[in-house]
Amino acid sequence: MISSKKAIELEDQYGAHNYHPLPVVLSRGKGVHVWDSEGKKYYDFLSAYSAVSQGHCHPRITEALKTQAETLTLTSRGFYNNILGEYERFVTTYFSMDKVLPMNTGAEAVETAIKLCRKWGYEKKGIPENEAKIIVCHNNFHGRTITIISFSNDDNAKKNSGPYTPGFIKIPYNNTDALAEILKQPDITGFLVEPIQGEAGAIVPDDDFISNAAQLCKDANVLFIADEIQTGIARTGSLLAICGDCTCEGFCERQGTYTQPDILILGKALSGGIYPVSAVLASKEVMDVLKSGQHGSTFGGNPLACKVAIAALEVVQDENLIQNARKLGKLFRDEMEKLVHSYDLFTKIRGKGLLNALLIDDAPDSDTAWRFCVALKDNGLLAKPTHGNIIRFAPPLIITEEQLLECVAIIRKTVQNFSK
Repeated sequence: MISSKKAIELEDQYGAHNYHPLPVVLSRGKGVHVWDSEGKKYYDFLSAYSAVSQGHCHPRITEALKTQAETLTLTSRGFYNNILGEYERFVTTYFSMDKVLPMNTGAEAVETAIKLCRKWGYEKKGIPENEAKIIVCHNNFHGRTITIISFSNDDNAKKNSGPYTPGFIKIPYNNTDALAEILKQPDITGFLVEPIQGEAGAIVPDDDFISNAAQLCKDANVLFIADEIQTGIARTGSLLAICGDCTCEGFCERQGTYTQPDILILGKALSGGIYPVSAVLASKEVMDVLKSGQHGSTFGGNPLACKVAIAALEVVQDENLIQNARKLGKLFRDEMEKLVHSYDLFTKIRGKGLLNALLIDDAPDSDTAWRFCVALKDNGLLAKPTHGNIIRFAPPLIITEEQLLECVAIIRKTVQNFSK
C-alpha cells in the first residue's frame, strides 16, 4: 500500500484540482470508522455528504452488490432486465409515489427533474414554448452542472462558466411571502427546493415553510419539487425531511406533517455508499409526459444499481435508522449547545436529526473552521467546513449512543486545546 504522502502527491500531479480535501488519505472503512494508509482510525462525521448513511461497507448491501455483480450488471435500457421492475415497484411503494425514473448521480437527477418539470409545463399547463420558469432559493445547492450553477449564487462554482441557462427565478429561502408573490407571474412551472439546506450549513426553515410552500404551489398549479438528495432517507430523523416532525415509532408511517411532492429527487443514501444510484419520483400525470427516446441513461436502472438500492432501503427500515437519527441528533445538539455556551469559538449549533452544523465565531473567509477540522482529524474525527466558517457534522446513521458520546468528547478535547 502506498503512503499517504505518496497518494496525495499522485492526486496533485495527475488529478484535476477541483476539490480541497482534508489532509488524510483513507484506505479502509467499516461502519462508522475509516482508517488511513498508516492504519490510524477515525470516526467519519461526513458520511460522504450523507451517501454513507448506512455505514461503510454494510454487509447486507455489499452482499447484494457481490451477488448481482456475478449475475448481470448492465443491459442498457435497450432491453428489459429482470430486476428493474422489481426495484421500481419497491421504491415507488416505499416513498408513496406513482412512478420512478432511475438515474445515477444527484446532479443528473436534478437535471432530469428540471426537464420533466418544463415538459409538464408546456404539455399539461399550456405554457408557451421556451417561456417556462422554475423558482429556486438563494444559497441553494443542487449540483454543479452548467444548468444548475446557472441558478446558484456560489460564485466559486459559477465564475467563468457562462453563458448560463435561463428560466430560473431566485427567492429568499424560508420565505413564503416571496414565493406567493412570484407565483403570481405567468409561465411558472415549478418550485425546486431543499427541505433543509445542507451545503449552506444545515439551515432548517420554519416548521410550516415546506407545507405552506407546497400548498401555494398547488393553488397556483405549479409543481412542488423536493430535492431530498442529502436530507432524505432518514438523515433528518424522518424518512424524508418533508415529513416534518415525524412521530412514528415503527417504520415511517407518515404521522407527521408530511407534504406530498409532485416530484421527489433522491440520491446519495439510496446507494448505501456502494454504487451510484439516484432517482426521480413523480405522479403518473407528471411522469407520463416523457415518451420513448426523450430522456435516458445507459446506466440508469441497471440491475446492479437496483439491487443495491433495494438493500440500502431495507437496511434503513430494518435497523430503525430513522428513529436512531432522531434520538441521537437531539443528543448531539444538546451536547454541542453546552460547548456553544462554554467556549467563545462557537456561536450556534443548528440542524435536524443527524444533519447538523456548528458555526464558528470568525469571518467566512477565515481559516479557523479549516484549522479546527484539521485538529479534529488529529484527534480521530473527520469533518469538513462549508461556507468558510461552518462545520457540518453528519455521521453514519448506524452510530450508537456510546460512539456519539465518544465523538462529543473528541470535539470537547479539541476545542479545549484550540486557539483562533
